[in-house]
Amino acid sequence: MNLKAIIAIIICKLLRAFSRLVHRGGTAMPGRIALKLCPELLSIVSRGVKTVAITGTNGKTTSSRMVEQAFLEQGKSYFANRSGANLISGITTEFVMNSSLTGKCRKEYAVIECDEAAARRVFPQLRPQVVVVTNLFRDQLDRYGEVTHTLENIRAALEPIPQARLCLNADCSLTSSLALELKNPVVYFGIEKGAAPSRPKPEISDATHCIRCKAEYEYDYISYGHLGGFRCPRCGYSRHKADYAVTEILSQGADSSSLIMDIRGEKHMVTVNLPAMYNIYNAIGAVAAVSQMGLGAQAAISALGDFQCGFGRMERFPLGKGGARMMLVKNPAGCSQVIEFLENLREKFMLVVCLNDRSADGTDISWIWDADFEGLTKLSGYLEKIVVSGDRASDMALRIKYAGVAPEYIETEHDYEKLVEWMEGQEKPIFIMPTYTAMLELREVVISHCGGSEFWE
Repeated sequence: MNLKAIIAIIICKLLRAFSRLVHRGGTAMPGRIALKLCPELLSIVSRGVKTVAITGTNGKTTSSRMVEQAFLEQGKSYFANRSGANLISGITTEFVMNSSLTGKCRKEYAVIECDEAAARRVFPQLRPQVVVVTNLFRDQLDRYGEVTHTLENIRAALEPIPQARLCLNADCSLTSSLALELKNPVVYFGIEKGAAPSRPKPEISDATHCIRCKAEYEYDYISYGHLGGFRCPRCGYSRHKADYAVTEILSQGADSSSLIMDIRGEKHMVTVNLPAMYNIYNAIGAVAAVSQMGLGAQAAISALGDFQCGFGRMERFPLGKGGARMMLVKNPAGCSQVIEFLENLREKFMLVVCLNDRSADGTDISWIWDADFEGLTKLSGYLEKIVVSGDRASDMALRIKYAGVAPEYIETEHDYEKLVEWMEGQEKPIFIMPTYTAMLELREVVISHCGGSEFWE
């Protein structure tokens, strides 16, 4: 290894140590500076590491935690970018911190969450053994552009690594289309027809027309968004049979789901330690990833009942008598799924919604008008109050008002300290829906009041 790389590693380690000393995290900045000194540093420090990479619009962090739990329970030597620093700078930092000064990684495996726009730079250097693509939805238009642009980014990222085994969401017509042109070996995961109630038509669709011939898709069933049993009546492009499939959803509670999974012909009863349909997709995708990494399906199934959710992703806090659960939202499809989860609750609760428009959130907040906030009107008798906060609290209050919620149920609180103090005094459960930077700021105040781990832990 050249001297430039060694110097970059030393500087990265020193910057990380200093950042942690002053409680600033140091998840991305050390790697960003190290890469300026040695642009190919990630390819050096990731050499020889067996890596599973998870990318896609929604579910990256949760899926990564599920996969990571399987490695932990199997006693594997591994590390992960748990902080969610999923650009090349943050990923490089994690590899450097697990490597010697000569660039030799001390761990055998890595579980890496990768931003879908960053994959084009990361994957050719990282050379993962397995790549999971969770789904593709419209997200942060100011940064990603149209969803087909994100698809092309991922396709370009995968082309230089034809040896990587792909785990693709069979129910996502965009994700599945990656197999049409790439040479990689592919397995599919998904939810089968009849496993859950189907919608008559997509409520929010980012893929209404065939990726190949532009004819309008027909659906045999829809789980949510544009996910489901799609087929093109003109060219025949359709949902691929899933190798890893959820065949029955036995129950969905406020804290968990019980499922039947068909894993390459073998049926398994599975408990997922999280509620909501989108987490069922995360679970079956994680099973595919762990199996393809050679740990076996049973290791993945065990992990699903034991793992702890990632920060801000259905994370629980002991706030007030009823407790609080934080659920990150960032695009119409994901937000609508969280609202649908709330619709299925049968208890009285409070709701906090925090909207920011900073670069990490996406500066274009027009997506809130596409999300199904109208679903909140179905919660009469259960939803007692909505408190809005964040940089764009007034926009969120207006959106909820236009959704049909009476103004007397909506309050605004910009001060997070006062907001958390209010939550501490509540008797009912509280559900918090923040965008990314609002989640980081509010979560910091929450853990200062009731304890919890830092976001990088």
